[in-house]
Parts: sequence; C-alpha cells; structure tokens
Amino acid sequence: MGFDRLHPSIQHHIVNSLGWRQLRPLQVDAVDPILDGVNCLLIAPTAGGKTEAAVLPVLSRMLDEGWDGLSVLYVCPLRALLNNLEARLSFYCTLVGRTCGLWHGDVGQASRSAILRNPPDILLTTPESLEAMLISHRTDRRFFFGSLRSVIIDEVHSFAGDDRGWHLLTLLERISDLAGCQPQRIGLSATIGNPKDILAWMTRNRSHDCVISPHADGPTKTTEVQLDYVGSVENAALVISRLNRGEKRLVFCDSRAQAEKVASLLRATGTVTFVNHSSLSVDERRQTERAFRESKDCVIVATSTLELGIDVGDLDRVLQIDAPATVASFLQRLGRTGRRANSHRNCLFLATHSESLIRAAALLRLWKEGFVEELLPPPAPYTVIAQQIMAIIRQDGGASRNFDDSTVLRATGEPTEITRQLITHMLESDLLFEDSGILGLGPAAERLYGAKHFMALASVFDTPLLCQVICGADNLGSVHPLSFAKFGQQPIIISLGGRAWEVTHLDRKRSIAHVVPIDALGKSRWLGESVPLSYRVCRAVRDILTGEEIDPMWSRRAVSEITTARSEIIVARAQATVVSSEPGTGQTKWWTFGGLKANAALAEMITREGGSVSAFDNYFVEFQGSSPVHTVKTLLEAIIPSQAEQLPTAATPSIKVKFWECLSANHQKDFIKARYVDIPQASAILSEPRFYSGNR
Repeated sequence: MGFDRLHPSIQHHIVNSLGWRQLRPLQVDAVDPILDGVNCLLIAPTAGGKTEAAVLPVLSRMLDEGWDGLSVLYVCPLRALLNNLEARLSFYCTLVGRTCGLWHGDVGQASRSAILRNPPDILLTTPESLEAMLISHRTDRRFFFGSLRSVIIDEVHSFAGDDRGWHLLTLLERISDLAGCQPQRIGLSATIGNPKDILAWMTRNRSHDCVISPHADGPTKTTEVQLDYVGSVENAALVISRLNRGEKRLVFCDSRAQAEKVASLLRATGTVTFVNHSSLSVDERRQTERAFRESKDCVIVATSTLELGIDVGDLDRVLQIDAPATVASFLQRLGRTGRRANSHRNCLFLATHSESLIRAAALLRLWKEGFVEELLPPPAPYTVIAQQIMAIIRQDGGASRNFDDSTVLRATGEPTEITRQLITHMLESDLLFEDSGILGLGPAAERLYGAKHFMALASVFDTPLLCQVICGADNLGSVHPLSFAKFGQQPIIISLGGRAWEVTHLDRKRSIAHVVPIDALGKSRWLGESVPLSYRVCRAVRDILTGEEIDPMWSRRAVSEITTARSEIIVARAQATVVSSEPGTGQTKWWTFGGLKANAALAEMITREGGSVSAFDNYFVEFQGSSPVHTVKTLLEAIIPSQAEQLPTAATPSIKVKFWECLSANHQKDFIKARYVDIPQASAILSEPRFYSGNR
C-alpha cells in the first residue's frame, strides 16, 4: 500500500515537484498508520526523513477529509529548529493549496495577530507559545483550536526527558477539550532504548498506536568511528584544521565556552569557521546556518543544539571533542553524516584529557554492545501540576475550589489527591485565594509570576539571567555576567560567535554590554553545563580502566594513554568498589563508579549514619576532613543495603526548580527523592565487595 494510498495530489508532487524516485523505508512504513489515524512514534537517525514521513500523510488526510482551519500543530523544542523547518513545510503546504504559520517568542506581534485572525492549516510552535496563547485574553481559544485534528511532536525524546514533556502533555489535553476530540499524536524521535514506553507516555496509554522504526543504529561495515587522544583543546583545533581539508566538518563540543575557544583557535589557523550555540542571537544563528549550508571547505563548531534536526546541508565529517554524556547523544551526532549516496556515517573523537578519553571509550563499548539508554520521563511532576493549576485559573478567570483536574490527571497520571494537597498548600502560601468557593491567583503569585500578564506561567523552566552583547546595532547574543569579571584583565575581552570582542561599556543595570571587535582571544562563561553521568556509563568507565582489551577504534595515542591510565589506576577494581586515602591530601574517597544520582543517595545514607560527606560526583564520594580509612570502613559496614529504600532525604540539595515554592516541604522531599537520587543502584553498590587502601 504505502505510496498508493496517498492523495493523488501528494503523489504527483512527490514525483514531479520534489523529484523523488521513491520514499525512504520509514516514509513508506508510516503512510498506512497515519492515514488510518493511528498514534505513531517514528524513529530514525537525524536527517532520516522523519519530517516528511509525518507531514506528507497528514497533508494527504487534510485533503481527503477536507480539514479546515488550524488542523495540525507541529511542536518543536527549539525556536531554531522551527525557523529551519518553516520554509520546507510552507513549500509542501503551498504545493497543495494549504498554509503554514510560525509562532514562537521571536515572532512579532503583527504576525501573531494575523495568525489569530486567520489561522493557518499547520502551525509550527513550542509548548511555551501554546501556553501563552491559552492564558492570553486575546485568544479566542475555541475558535482557534476547535478544528485541530493532528499533533506532530518533533524530537519527542528531547521533551520526554524533562518537565517540558509533562507540560506539553497537559497542554494537549487542554487543547483536546477545546477541539472536542482527541487529535492524532505523531512523535518523531532519534534512537532510544525504550520506544514502546515513550509511545505509551506520549499517547497516555491510549489504544491503537504503533512504533515505526526500520533503522538500526549499531556498528556496520560502513560506519567509521575512531577515538584519538590529543591532550589539549589547542591540539584538537590543530588536528581539525589539518584533517579533511576541502570537506564540510561539524565539530561537537559539550559546553558553549569550549565551542567558543575551539572556534577562535580554528580561525587563528585560517580555517573558515562558524559557531552555533543557544547563546547566540537568532540572526547570528540563522546567518551561521545559511553560510555553512552554502560553503564546502569549512568547519562549524556547535553544542548539542545541532544534535537536533536543524538543516545545515550535507556533511562530510563529524568530530567530537571529548565525549557526550550518553550513547543516545553520540548516535544523534553520528547520524548527522552518511546522508548522501555512497557516503557513510563517521565520527572522530578527539579527547583532550584522560577522563574524557576513558569516557568516550566506555560509550563506544556500550554502543558496540547494542546499548542505548532508556528514556525515562521525570517522576513526580508536582511543579508542573502547580503551574497548570495557576495557568488554568488564569485561562478561565478562576476555578472551582473542587478543582477539575481531569486534564492534569489524564496528562500526568498523578492522583487527584496530589492536586488537592498542592491547592491547600498554595492557599496557605497566598499563591492562591478563595472567594465564595472560587479560586483565584493570590498576592504571592502576583508578586512571583505576575509580570507581563503572567508570562512566567508560560514555561516550566527559568531562563538564566544573561547579559546581551551589542556591537553597534547588532545583537550578537548573550553571555553570563561572570564573563565580565576582570581577574586583573584590562580591558575586558570576551568571546562570542568564535570572535574576540572588547567591552567598551557595561550597563549592568540593563544587562547590556557594548563591544567592538578585537584581534585577540577572549573567554566567556556560562553556568549549568556540567552533565551527570548514568550508572551504566560510569560502570563502563570502570570496565575500561580494569580491562585489558585494545579496541580497533582506538588510535595509537589513545591506546598509549589508556594503557598508562590502567597501569596507574589504584581506585578501580573489577566488580568492586574502592575506599582510598588520597596521597598528599589525606582525603578519603569511596570510588563507586556509580553515577551522580546513586552517589547522591549514598552520600545521604552516610550522613544518616553519622558520617560527613564533603563532596560527591559521578565516580566517587568524598569524606569530610581527614577521615581515616578504618573509620570509613566501620561506617560503611553499618549501612544495610535493604534500608536504602527508606531513605528519608532529610537534607535538601541546592537545586533551582521553577515553581518550587508551590510545593509543601513533604512534596519537596518526595520530589528530590524521586528525581535526584538513585536508590536501587545505591543499594546494589552497597552490596558489592569493597577494597580499602591507605595507611590510616
């Protein structure tokens, strides 16, 4: 069936306007389920044709069934991705006499007003913009959303991993009530380890759904992956500048600061270099993406923003400086290559230090074993429920004390009692008020969220405080205020867009820095770039350190460095943990290789038993002061693994979560316990053999 079931107009334009000889396997497999109204999760690597696999059958339904008005929402996690998709989807719509619109935070008021007056057939948008429409008194909600028939969720794996996913699901339930039906849900995703679970989450366990995934992402004969050790960012830039000249290369960095440094170093070698990350302005990113698409012998340095489906043309090479945090992220990046006929997927890792080298080797080992992380929506979405209580009150101008939580219940699955408890706490905290049985937004909510017509309610995350960087009339992007710390440097020089800029005037009150270009290297700082590693990845790191195998993917330099690390390591034992006293410092550390969440749980257990923890990370738990090894041994032996499930989480970690004040102390503890500690893995670590080293 497949192609033959598509509307004749769609068939005609696929062959004659697009010039396609055939559909890709995913596109063929998706036709029948989508035309039958089935909820689908389409899985393929980046640039695997997922967008067309969803949009073309949906347009076919639109023509066959005579859909009018706004009938399709196309939801993306990034504005840049929406901007990138607009021209392509508008072209497809124009071919069949339909329209496509764009609505996000960078779209002007005039364009938004035009969309509200005359809705397009397909609207490209974000969850935050949907919420803004729903809580705005300017939107005729039932008119605008009343004809909705289908929702396409792009990069669904990006949503499912955090609270934006829960937010999106609650929005879709509210919009479904306005539409008077349950629109078809179509998710587009990169490779994940548990697609059926994510489909069930996306559709809220509704029947009549399917996963479509004709691709495999394991190693093949045509996949070229190599791991090299270069020892420094400077050396990495030198290697990149000399390798694969004449080709289009995408370099991934795992921090914006590192991306800026690499881009500056590459430009210094005369390499045509572009940079792309979320702190650049919209215009800067668009210019970068367009210039890169049109160039051939060049490099674009990017963060995870280019993991997603933003079109930067056909790539020849992908390079990774150091290592991403997950196998899934690596697969996203690897999938950027191999799009052209007779080309193959490839990735070169350039490790700048020993830890990232070992971590990259661990990720590649897991990949070869066929492992991909399971994607788990965050448990206990209490802050989202609190946000939805306030958003619905704002939308409807009030709500009954017996709050109708049917949309929240359908979206999150959390029991009604949670909503009732949150409302009680919010009333006690003046976030809500009650008058004659009607709930309204209280003075505390006005103070915390009331600015700009309660626009703070439109998102479930806080935008970090950043400083705008202006050169003349051009907005270059934004940096963290710490970038302007002098540290004896005069004048202040920062890096943005891979270029150095001298700060001529700093308006701290308005958070604006005026700059001029300068021929020098600068630094910029952003916060929040440290990523926790999973238990499985950390255990693979331990396996690399304690093993003896030499992988053919490792370069000679990588082999030499890993061999040296193995010979020097004293804190890693196969199938065991190690408690060791650090030479020189006297600090005692428990090397668990358990991941950040498991180590957080272990730190809590140690504290409960009377111990004192000074720090913990992905690999170890560090004890306060000069705790003798024998004292630590006695302490750890007193902790019973089976008691881990009763972990009270008495100590609240320093976390920043939007709408945190809407939760009672008990809900905050439950939230932390559910999200920030890994009790089952902590219990497993406690059950492992332990080795002790040190003289005390």
